[in-house]
Order: sequence, then C-alpha cells, then structure tokens
Amino acid sequence: MLSRKGIIPEEYVLTRLAEDPAEPRYHARERRARFVAKNGNCNVAHKNIREQGRFLQDVFTTLVDLKWHHTLLIFTMSFLCSWLLFAMAWWLIAFAHGDLDHSTRTGAGENDASFIPCVTSIHSFASAFLFSIEVQVTIGFGGRMVTEECPLAVLVLIVQNIVGLMVNAIMLGCIFMKTAQAHRRAETLIFSKHAVIAMRHGRLCFMLRVGDLRKSMIISATIRMQVVRKTTSPEGEIVPLHQVDIPMENGVGGNNIFLVAPLIIYHIIDANSPLYDLAPSDLHHHQDLEVIVILEGVVETTGITTQARTSYLADEILWGQRFVPIVAEEDGRYSVDYSKFGNTVKVPTPACTARQLEEDRTLLDSLPLASPKGPLRKRSVASAKPRPKPRFSISLDALN
Repeated sequence: MLSRKGIIPEEYVLTRLAEDPAEPRYHARERRARFVAKNGNCNVAHKNIREQGRFLQDVFTTLVDLKWHHTLLIFTMSFLCSWLLFAMAWWLIAFAHGDLDHSTRTGAGENDASFIPCVTSIHSFASAFLFSIEVQVTIGFGGRMVTEECPLAVLVLIVQNIVGLMVNAIMLGCIFMKTAQAHRRAETLIFSKHAVIAMRHGRLCFMLRVGDLRKSMIISATIRMQVVRKTTSPEGEIVPLHQVDIPMENGVGGNNIFLVAPLIIYHIIDANSPLYDLAPSDLHHHQDLEVIVILEGVVETTGITTQARTSYLADEILWGQRFVPIVAEEDGRYSVDYSKFGNTVKVPTPACTARQLEEDRTLLDSLPLASPKGPLRKRSVASAKPRPKPRFSISLDALN
C-alpha cells in the first residue's frame, strides 16, 4: 500500500507474487537460513520448553506479546466473566435474603411496606446481571441500589469496585502498550536492500544506507553491526551461530548518528575485521556469512526506545559498487529523493581481499582515479555555437 502511494520505494519493499497454477513450479535455490529476516524478525523457533509456568509469572508481558485477536478475546472475556461472577453473587444475596420471593408476592398483589431488600428491583438473574454492570462501570441508571439492610451486600459492592478498577487498569494498559510498541516506530526506519563493498579513503569498506521516513527524529540513535557465521573452536567445538561485533563508522565518527537525512554507514575492512579475507568470489548464496545491522534510539514523540534490525547474506552484498547521492539542495532547503534510496553505481574496485590489498598496495595503481569533486562536464568544441560576427566595424582611420 505504501509503495503504491510512492511513500516507500518498491526496490526494498518485499512483494509476494501470485503463482499461476498452470505454469510449472520451479524449486528455489538452496541458500543459508537467515538468523534475522530483512524486516527484523528473528528466525528462531523455540521448542521443547518445559517450564511453561514462567510465562504466567509475567502476565502483563504475555498479554502484550499475544496476537491482536487473542488480546481482544481476553479483553472481552475478562469483563464478561467479572460481570457474570458478581451477578451470581448479587443473585445469591437476593435469594438468601428473600428479595426474589418478596418481588414475586408484590407482583401477585401482596404488598409488605416493612420489608427492605438488600438491593432494590432485583427479581431475576437478568436484573442481577444488569446491576452488576451498573456497579462495575459506574453507569447508575437509578432504578437499582444497595440498601443498608445487608452488610454482605455492602462488602460485595466494595470488592466489585476494586476488582473492576484492576481489570480496567490491566486491560487498558495492555491495549495501550500493544498499540505503542517500539517495533511500530521501526516500520519507518529503512535500510538499503543491498550492502556494497567499495573503496573509501584508500581502504575497502563495507557500506549500507539507513534512513527515517518520518519527520519526528530518533534521539540518541546508535547503530552497530554483527557478523554471524558457523565456526569451530580449536578444541573442536562447533558454534553454529558465532556472533562477532565489528565497529561501524559514519560521517561524524563513532556509533552515534544524527538521523535527519539518510546516511551511509560504513565499516573499514582492516586486519581486525571478520571480513578481512572476504573476496568477490565468496559473495554467493552458499557462503556461510550473515551481517546483522541493529539501529536503536529513543522516539522523540513518545520517549519509548525502539530498535530496527535487518541482515545481509553473502549474495546481498555487491562488490565494486556505491550508493548514488539522494540529498540535494532545492529552494533553500535540503530534499531527499527516496526513489533512489537503494540505487548503486559501479566504481573501480580491486577484485581481491583486504588482506591482499594491504600486502600489495600496487593493486591500486591499475584503478582509474576519480576526481574528488566529481566528474566535470566539459564543453565539446564541435557542439559549441560559433560566436556571432559584429554587424559593423570601427576603423582606425575614423578614430584619427
């Protein structure tokens, strides 16, 4: 929907294509399973959890984590069950005190002016249910009320008010937290579909682009990156998901970013980088490599900490390309063209690892050097218009 309106470019919006049953179906190529999906969801299935009671120790978080239809069902059933429970209590009080029999005799024409019921105008379970709703939600139509005849009725009235306030606080707080969850804000924090590796400041760098679609800022935004791959320790222990933190750089240095306009975040591939031995031939779907990017910050409008995540597999890393500029100055302010958010162009890049480039710097001599100010437009002599000849001339004799 957002891509159709032009808000989000189609190049990093995942679309689902309809399959024609008449066409032959081909098997997708086998690729490494993701640890983190492109939309930030963790691809981890928790199985054989024996201590299920731990989830009930934190009921509020469990309710917030449930799906919407489950939450709304629990929201409705909690009120209905409490109304029915106290309706049964009010009916039993009326039955024990004889209010139901007195209302029956009054309907038959027998009137006893000295009889005082516990709750007025309760003659059936339906009326007791209506009175329970009036007490808990404080409607107060005025037809039914508690008298001082029965102390037990006064006690039940106090208990129902307390229970009603607790149910309202828990369920309304759950709905509020569910609508204001941090991942809702992360939907407008976007990453480029592909990452690139190219030269920057004479070093091979891993680069990606991040942006924010909203005008409200992310305060104290920080970004970090991890490389996840399968490794084996010297003792022979196999670690299926070995996570290695690697430093990220940006235009202002450090992990803190000022995310007003899209930024290109880069990591210098040096001797301390796990990508030090990565070559262009390794960027295929069978390579055991996944780069996870995590962006954290505080939402300016709500003050809630949010986190956006994405990942790049080996075949989603483009070698020898860089992102095109998308920020331009127009009419005295800066404008961002999100239609080019993930566009890249090819640039001269050595087809070797960072280790090989560090050992042999002569590999850079064969690369064409670009001007730091960008390509200049030269005016062609053939296309240049000839200067018009003057229609009159001044002779030197006339001046004398």
